[in-house]
Amino acid sequence: MKRRIIMFAQNADALVPLVLGVAVSVLGLLDVATPHVVDNSILIVLAVLSFALLRDRWNKDSTERDARELSAETLSVLKALQAKTAPLAELDRLVTRMHVTVEGLAAVKTLKGVDIDRAFVEARRHTDRWSFKGGTGTYTRAVTLPSCVESARRERRPLQVRIEILDPTDEALCEKYTRYRTSLSSGPDGTGEPWTLDRTRKESFATILAAYWYQQRFQFLDLSMGLTSTMSTFRFDLSATRIIITQDNSEFPAMMILSDSPLYDGYATELRNSLSQARRVPFEEARVLFDEVPAEAQVREFFAAVKFPLPEFYSDADVYQIIEKAIHAKNPYADPDAL
Repeated sequence: MKRRIIMFAQNADALVPLVLGVAVSVLGLLDVATPHVVDNSILIVLAVLSFALLRDRWNKDSTERDARELSAETLSVLKALQAKTAPLAELDRLVTRMHVTVEGLAAVKTLKGVDIDRAFVEARRHTDRWSFKGGTGTYTRAVTLPSCVESARRERRPLQVRIEILDPTDEALCEKYTRYRTSLSSGPDGTGEPWTLDRTRKESFATILAAYWYQQRFQFLDLSMGLTSTMSTFRFDLSATRIIITQDNSEFPAMMILSDSPLYDGYATELRNSLSQARRVPFEEARVLFDEVPAEAQVREFFAAVKFPLPEFYSDADVYQIIEKAIHAKNPYADPDAL
């Protein structure tokens, strides 16, 4: 009963005209009410209905106005909140970048002395690839290349080698590199030779020759070589497990980054990009089949075929010196403490 009373009160503006209209209609049909009373009753019903319509329209307008005001207030609050959270978002991005940087730094290991030699030994162990970028590639020719080829032959698997060294036909560049090496030490290194312009050029020629010589003796060697026209004081050696960055000056420590670090992929990409910009050595153009120890005439023919001919003033003795450096290379860092 209470619920019905509440419902009647909430809908009185509709129920009153309905009841009044029905009552007057019944009284009119029974001739109880006069026509004057019926007309007045109709006017009252219309007035009540008009009032109800006006009230509903006013309530609707009021609701829409309140909704617009609420939307405006909400938008204002959101803008203020956005202004306050913008610095927090920037701080979050900064923290993320710092986190990545710290992770990268943590992945870099510093090496000195015998630790560098051990790192190279581990890098060569079972690796199926090697990329080098540096000076004349003396250590690569003497240690890295023969060791990696022997390991791949023993394990019967392919080996990918990418080498980028100084262009021996660029005399100005070789002179610049020679001055740099002699500024570090004017005495001989582990090979027993001091650095001169003649040695710099012959070391690069010997690395080119050695690469092709090894390729002929191991068919699963995938070899690419580029000659650069710029000098770097850093040397990069990248294997399947790590990258080792060294300098010719033994006073500076080396850096090692393992392959599970994002920095490893970055350096691998950089080495590929650098090699793609160097002057490519077209080994496929050479049709020379070397003897076990290449002959002087074979070596001259080879360099002419790959479009890096030996200087005309090179004597037979000069060519034999290049052959000796290529086939029986000496480790310039025979003493691990000097690496």
